[in-house]
Order: sequence, then structure tokens, then C-alpha cells
Amino acid sequence: MAEVQTDITGTARATRVIARCRELALCTETPGETTRMFLCEAMRECHSHVRGWMEAAGMSVSVDHAGNIRGVWAAEEAEAPRLLIASHLDTVPNAGAFDGVLGVMMGIALVEELGGQRLPFAIEVIGFSEEEGTRFGVPFLGSRALVGGLDDALLARTDEHGCSVGEAITTFGLNTSRIAEAALTEKPLGYFEIHIEQGPVLEAEEQPLGVVESIAGQTRMEFAFYGEANHAGTTPMYLRKDALLAAAEWMLAVEAYARGVQGLVATTGRVTAEPGAVNVVAGEARVTLDVRHATDAIRNEAVDAVTVTAQKVAGERGVRAVWEKKSEQAAVPMDGRLTTMLEMGVMAAGIPVRLMVSGAGHDAMMVATRMPAAMLFLRSPGGLSHHPEESVLPGDVEKALAAGVEFLNVLAESQGGK
Repeated sequence: MAEVQTDITGTARATRVIARCRELALCTETPGETTRMFLCEAMRECHSHVRGWMEAAGMSVSVDHAGNIRGVWAAEEAEAPRLLIASHLDTVPNAGAFDGVLGVMMGIALVEELGGQRLPFAIEVIGFSEEEGTRFGVPFLGSRALVGGLDDALLARTDEHGCSVGEAITTFGLNTSRIAEAALTEKPLGYFEIHIEQGPVLEAEEQPLGVVESIAGQTRMEFAFYGEANHAGTTPMYLRKDALLAAAEWMLAVEAYARGVQGLVATTGRVTAEPGAVNVVAGEARVTLDVRHATDAIRNEAVDAVTVTAQKVAGERGVRAVWEKKSEQAAVPMDGRLTTMLEMGVMAAGIPVRLMVSGAGHDAMMVATRMPAAMLFLRSPGGLSHHPEESVLPGDVEKALAAGVEFLNVLAESQGGK
């Protein structure tokens, strides 16, 4: 593959990517902040901008019936395989400008970097309609459709206003009976997602980029401790059956366990106590648990261990503990061959390779079940994400573009390109 020649500097190209992300941040359903949920009216304006940039880059553009906007840069030959470069365009409430959106803008920028050159594979840049799960409580609606997983049960799910996923699709002017057309039928070469890290690791290590090896598996549970509510003034300490103190002791034990296992994170993120009065010993306490690790066996072992600890703490304090598993997601490794090619691209761009595990979920989790997938992280200044002050560094964007171009070079050579 010949070296790509462009007429603007790398810094200018990075600045353009960032400016586009910030322009899309103004497409919002809530004035004064960036909030853009699944197929809201603000997504129409977002699509208009994205379509314009895709078409200007020479791509053919369409919106499938799950609301994903898709731009295709044709290959040298009509029957060539296709590389997908994608991320999501929806946001959490009061979001930043870069989560998801950066990956779509980087995909367009990589096509622009080709300067009209055709490769031995097509490139399809996709802006998924939904990844966050904010509106309907289920994430990855856009990428589920791509892999044929947006079924009738999901279409029937409703938001807080009683609007179903199917109704939202119809209101947007799309057709639920044609959802199956969103599924990829062309021969996939692989999937490539560029994303902000959404954490502090790369910044702490002063690294601009990270190559994702795996997306951590996740278990979500709720624990309940049942004691005995009683008067705070008349019940001596030694006769209390305080559910909240049992929960607190267990939460500290969860933290201690997670600190002792490399790569494990465990979070007790929400606590409620009943009756919740200042002068009443808590008779009931509920605590959520979120456990993540790149190795499912280690995650499962951790869940078993902290469950045993809950029983032990409850018994010692004279209360009862029960628990319920709310959801479970297996770890998703990235494709070894494609990841190696991405490492080669990063090295060719003169950037140190930092392999890492993603603790957050991404569309790559869905797509990797059907095709080889690779993922590149950019550092998140301050570790901020899902926050209005979320940002990226122009120099990191420039490096990511350089690494992306080199990745395309390596991939083209593997397909017999010159």
C-alpha cells in the first residue's frame, strides 16, 4: 500500500476531528447540556452532520432500520471483504463530547486520510444509534441489530414514558419489519473501534494510546441484609441486629478482597436502608455489587468469595443475608490476529504499545461474537467520562490517526495490497 499523502498537517487533522465532536455535542434534546438518547429528535440533526462529512469523504451513506448511520468506502474490487470502523452516537444524560462520537469521527477521518485511494477491502464507518442503555435499560441496541440480535422482546421494551423501542424506531421514520436488513451480510474482514479510555490508567502512565486485549466480564448483584428495626435510644449496642452495620462490614470486606486480586474491580455502588430514620436502628439494608475482571474464572471466584463473606458477617451479627444475581456478561477477548496488526500499526507510528483491559462495556463486545475485533484507546484527561468536561488531547488524536493509518497499511498488506 502506498503511503497516504494529505494536504494538511496531522495537527490540523486532529483539530478537525475534535471540532466535529464538539459540533455534534450541540445536537441535544436538553438545552444547555449534551443529552442524545436512542433516536430522539436531536439524532436527526446529528445524522445530518455525519452524513455530510461522510459524503464529502466520498462514502455512500444510508441509515438502516435500527437507526445506525452507515458510510461505505468501496474497495478495489466489488467482492472484497469489509472492515467495519464504528462506535456510537448516543450519550448518557449531560454527557461529554467524545464518548462514542470520537470513534465515528476517527473512522471518517481515516477514510479522508486515504485521499481517494482504494484498498483491497471496503471500509464501512458506522455510527450506532444506541450503546448506553439509558433510555430503555438495555445497551447496544444499534450493534445488536448489526449482528442480528435486536429481537421482538427488545423491540417491546418501553422507556419511562411508555414508548417502546419499536415505536421509537417508527417515530423516527424507520420500519421495524425491516430490522433484519440492518444485519451485516457482506463478508466481514473485521471490526475496529477507537474510543476514549474512560479511566485514569493511560494518563497515570503518561501513555497516549492503549491497545485493548479484552473487555472485562461483569457480574451485577443485589445483596439484602435483614435485621431488626428498633429504637435508637433504648436498644443497647450489644442487643442490636443492625442490618446497615452488617452491610457496611461486608462492603469493606468486598473492597479488601478486590484490592488483593490483580485486575479485579468490585464496587458496592448503591446502598439503601430501612426505615431510614435518624433515631431507628436499620432493620433492612440493600447493597448493589458490580464485579469485573478480564478472566471469567477469577470474576466468578470473587463473586463466590464475597457471597460466603456476606453469610459469615450476617451470622456473626445476628442478621440474615440474601442475594440475587441481576445480570452477567462474559469477558470478551479481542481477536489475537487483528490485535497484533493493530500493535504493529501503533509501533509503526512510533508510539509505545500499552496492552490493556477495558473495564467498561463497548459495542465491540457485541460485534466480537460474530467477527474478529480490535480496539484502540485514547487517554482520558483527568480520567473523566460521562461528564461534561470529558476531553481528549489533540496530540493523542494525531497519534491515533497515525496509528490507524498504519493499521490500515498492515491490514492491506495482509490482503495482498501493495
